[in-house]
Amino acid sequence: MKGRLKIYLGYAAGVGKTYRMLEEAQAARGQGIDIVIAYFEPHGRKETIAKTEGLEMLPRRTIAYAGTKFEEMDTDAVLERHPAVAVVDEFAHTNVPGSERGKRWEDVRIILDAGIDVWTSMNVQHLESLNDQVWHATGVRVRETVPDWVVDEADEVVMIDLTTRALRNRLERGVIYAPEKAQRAMDNFFTEANLSALREMALRHTAHEVEEKLTAPAPQQTASPTGREERILICLTGRPSSAVLIRRGKRVADYLRADCLAIHVVADGVETPESRAAADRHLRFARNLRIDTHVIESRDVPTAIAEFARARGITQIFMGRSAPRPWWRRFGESTVQQLVRQARDMQITIVAERRR
Repeated sequence: MKGRLKIYLGYAAGVGKTYRMLEEAQAARGQGIDIVIAYFEPHGRKETIAKTEGLEMLPRRTIAYAGTKFEEMDTDAVLERHPAVAVVDEFAHTNVPGSERGKRWEDVRIILDAGIDVWTSMNVQHLESLNDQVWHATGVRVRETVPDWVVDEADEVVMIDLTTRALRNRLERGVIYAPEKAQRAMDNFFTEANLSALREMALRHTAHEVEEKLTAPAPQQTASPTGREERILICLTGRPSSAVLIRRGKRVADYLRADCLAIHVVADGVETPESRAAADRHLRFARNLRIDTHVIESRDVPTAIAEFARARGITQIFMGRSAPRPWWRRFGESTVQQLVRQARDMQITIVAERRR
């Protein structure tokens, strides 16, 4: 029997995710539940460290990389100990090269498959589909992300909320970081505007998750105004904006409970090895988000997309703006214009490339 996943979700460091998680771990221990700390990152926070007193803490695994030793969660030790519940801090963490798995959330899935419950913590900015929104709102590109489907599989998500004013007050008092680091944080990432934007994202996401679970007794598709089931197609190229397309299209599909597909059309004589390699990276990214991917070859890109979409019952197409064309071709229709003309029975969303 698979273990249950419980996520303590916040919007920034210091809101109290780990503190609350350890507080509940102490309560569980008091009830006689076999609970251990598989990984804990103290960050020098005395109040949080105090909450680990009396809890069994498993040893970490040491990995040498680039002449330095790093400590990671020892997944094998967790499996061997096999407690009822394992507490795992920092769900979105990227493991050091040389680890058996690249991400901590992948280690957690191994633990869950062994029938062990896991309690873990993460911030909303680590949710993959929100990556572009976080960057646009704060100017910070979060590198450590967790696919939405991993979070969606959680049996319970606990939102740990704190007003932005209270969080900044904690920073000023040195509860979260040392004074010098705290001041730099307040001047940069922890500005009032950034924290307000992140808090709103966390509240919106949590509200959506609650509504999703309350209004969907069984998996089903949402019908479009035409009476058809919603199906979304994302058109990928080798351009960097394809990553934005993937996140946007997948998030809309999740909100609509719709199927999500991605297509890359290889145009004969047009695609370079570099652009194909970039397109392959985007396809791998889409597959990691559990998007059904397809690659087809055609000299007529818009027609190929329109015919594929019609054959698959697509209702919405997401694509980026056409690449700049040489001056002698500017009077003809672009790929986007041709597709709009050929797919009049579908909704087409042109996703803008946001810049800061």
